[in-house]
Amino acid sequence: MTLVMLLYVFILAGFVGFLVIGKVPPLLHTPLMSATNAISGISLVGAIVAAGGQYGRLSTILGFVAVVCASTNVVAGFLITDRMLGMFKQPPKDTKSAANEGAAQ
Repeated sequence: MTLVMLLYVFILAGFVGFLVIGKVPPLLHTPLMSATNAISGISLVGAIVAAGGQYGRLSTILGFVAVVCASTNVVAGFLITDRMLGMFKQPPKDTKSAANEGAAQ
């Protein structure tokens, strides 16, 4: 009975999470990604505890899967956030062309 309840909660949480993230406008994805990276880090710590604890074979396997998923989420989130922030950086000024423009005037 406990396994059925845990699976029910897991499926319900996945469904609700999908619906919540699906309703976010694209403009808010980068700030949301930064906030969810912190939550994924907390999930990663919990997954490591589940995988490393001696709770049983099923717990170790599911914990390992959770560690892989949370790690992928954290790394991809930081890569996407870095890429999005890179779009707002100013390109470096070329010092030679700036010196030539000043000499020509």
